[in-house]
Order: sequence, then C-alpha cells, then structure tokens
Amino acid sequence: MTNYQRVLDAELAKLTAAKVRPRLLLHACCAPCSSYTLEYLAAYFDITVLFYNPNIAPAAEYDFRAAELARYIAEAPCGAGVKLRVEPYDPAPFFEMAKGLEDLPECGERCKKCYRLRLRETARIAAAEGFDYFCTTLSISPHKDAGALNAIGGELAACGVPYLFSDFKKKGGYARSIVLSHEYGLYRQNYCGCVYSKRAAEKREAEHEQHSGLS
Repeated sequence: MTNYQRVLDAELAKLTAAKVRPRLLLHACCAPCSSYTLEYLAAYFDITVLFYNPNIAPAAEYDFRAAELARYIAEAPCGAGVKLRVEPYDPAPFFEMAKGLEDLPECGERCKKCYRLRLRETARIAAAEGFDYFCTTLSISPHKDAGALNAIGGELAACGVPYLFSDFKKKGGYARSIVLSHEYGLYRQNYCGCVYSKRAAEKREAEHEQHSGLS
C-alpha cells in the first residue's frame, strides 16, 4: 500500500531544493478540513482554494460552509496571500451522478463517484488556468478513502496538471485540524454534505438517543 505522506514529503523536498513556489489549486470541502491543510502547504505553494461541492445540501449549508472557509482564510496567518474561489451552488451534477446509488452506504461507490465529480472539475480548472498542481483537502478525514482519492487524482492528471499526492490525516493532521477548529470556532458539520449522508447521520443520532434512553 502506498504511503502518500511519504510521496508528499519527497515532492515538497524537491520543491524546496529547487527554490520554487508553484501555484496549487486546492479543492476544499469545508473550513475544518482546510485548516491544517492550508497551515501545512502555505509554506510551499501559492494557493487558490476552490470551493466546489455540488453534493452539499441544502443551499444554506453550502453558503455557510463557504462563509466559514472564507473566515478562516481571512483570520488565520496561513491564509495570507491565499485566494478563495467559490463556485455557484448547483446540486444538479451530483444528483445526476448519484442516480441508482442513493441507497448505498457511505464510503461506497457513490462516494467514490462524488470524489471524481469534484476532482474532475478541479483538474479542469487547473488546466484551463495554468496551475502547476491540483489537490483536495478530503484526505484529511478518517472517513474518506485516501487511496481512492489519490488514484482518481492520478488518473485526472492526464489533463496536463500533476496531482499532489497526499494523505493529510497523517503526521497528526486530523488531530491538528480539530485543534484549529476549536481555536477559530469553526463550524464542524455532523455529516459529509449530501442528503444521503445527512440521512445516515440523523439515523445514527436517533439510534444513539434510543440506546441512551434504555441504559
């Protein structure tokens, strides 16, 4: 199994030795997942954060997560010089992609197709606008399949822009994101974003409350 943190370490060492600062288009799903990732990468790249998440529902949730991401970038030292691009809310591509997969469990095929949907658009923009790398913050979550994310990113590098292989949960990245979330008072959502993950989260909470009442 590939250790993507070691792959990233090697790439960052090459950039440091070459004394270059490439442009990175970093897809972000929310402020908490971006917190450590930006803190880590800001020393090596000129970063544009892309908030493109057609899976998120409802529209108010989309807008609030985007606003929290903007606030973190504005307030955190690592956000200095970081640009934010928020795409208009349009859930249609997600629901089209999810047809027939609505009842699959989280972390299954629907989620992998959602990874691809968001990374494909990131790769397209990166190629169209001359970025040197593209990447996503998604691998910081212990609920996301870093192997699948990196495999998809590697395939999409055929667009002409290299994917920055990574697993941001490593080296204490996920734990650090929790610390930063508390430090900046960031909204930490209890579901990934889509209506299906929200439904699953509500079911878990209901079962937890039921079991608590029986204990």
